[in-house]
Amino acid sequence: MLERFFLLLACYASLSISDANSIGGEINKSLNGVSNRLSPDEVAAGWLLLFDGETLFGWKSASQTDWQVSNGAIRAVDGEVGLLHTTTQFADFELMCDFKADPQTNSGIFLRTSPRPADPTRGCYELNIAGPDKSPFPTGSLVGRQTGNFSCADNHWHTYHVIARGGNFTIHLDGRTVLEWKATNPLGRGFIGLQHNEGPIAFRNIKLKPLGLKSLFNGKNLSGWNVLSAKESQFLVTDSGELQVLSGPGQLETNSTYGDFVMQTDIYVDGDALNSGIFFRSIPGDFSNGYESQIHNGFKNGDRSQPSNFGTGGIFRRQEARRVPADDRNWFTKTIFCEGPHIAVWVNGIQVTDWTDRRELDPNPRRGLRLTPGTIILQGHDPTTNLRFRNMRIEEIPRRR
Repeated sequence: MLERFFLLLACYASLSISDANSIGGEINKSLNGVSNRLSPDEVAAGWLLLFDGETLFGWKSASQTDWQVSNGAIRAVDGEVGLLHTTTQFADFELMCDFKADPQTNSGIFLRTSPRPADPTRGCYELNIAGPDKSPFPTGSLVGRQTGNFSCADNHWHTYHVIARGGNFTIHLDGRTVLEWKATNPLGRGFIGLQHNEGPIAFRNIKLKPLGLKSLFNGKNLSGWNVLSAKESQFLVTDSGELQVLSGPGQLETNSTYGDFVMQTDIYVDGDALNSGIFFRSIPGDFSNGYESQIHNGFKNGDRSQPSNFGTGGIFRRQEARRVPADDRNWFTKTIFCEGPHIAVWVNGIQVTDWTDRRELDPNPRRGLRLTPGTIILQGHDPTTNLRFRNMRIEEIPRRR
């Protein structure tokens, strides 16, 4: 630990004040032993953990490699050249990732990648991790695109911070801007991939914030939404600009339709284990006829890994949430990714659902796979319903080019 501390101090001394502050934060984080967690401010800002520090939930290996979780990090030493990639595709985002590489390692973090890209300049963007003697594109470079460099020693933890908006990429390394590059015909979406190529590699603190989301609720009225008036629910805008759902059954439905999208919203359940949900790719005008991301913070036997009634973030009647991170009478944040047949949900930045609809195509999502765009529905479930929503925002995910 002391060797790590003094190495970081050496890097710290050579940087500007703003860069030094970033490295100082890394020192404090390392000494306090805090990894693979989000702060309350990060959760509120929409950050998501891609790695929970304990399992490979939400990841898939595309090669025969010894990927494993050890001491709070994803590690690989032996096996084929290939990727461990997310099961969810992302378009515009901020990405943070710590990495540690042996001096003889050649590895990388792949952005908007396919599971098995043909080479580093087709079907992906590779952010390299390698010394100058291992690659003409050393750490800080986009392989085959633009060269960068980094002078601190290997075999210690370093941090990449990536901002990807359309074709614009900005790369920070340990607080310094090391590369800015623009793609002329950018890939619309893709997976995040961790590469094993040559030598041992480790990753931790992998977190992502989706960018470009637009407001779905203006905080003033129900413009853009339609109330199913034949039902019992009430939909109100509070003095503080929140959307309140009372009683039920009933639904509030967007006028617009969405196919592949990312949606984030804050939710407050004012009761004990109340039942509601967010429906999506819904058949316009039909009552609660879509995929349902459940809202139900109850769990059994005092164990958050035993959700009641599929649990908040579960896909109702399809896949239970693997745990219940949210509490009633506390604001929590839900993020839904829907792309193609794949659906993933995060609650308070923790991924709870990773489900692919493998049923036959059908325009009715109750019967089969619906890929046709549909409405977003907020559900009033029953007479006990009392929920509030705020900071609702959404963005359609561009197709992959």
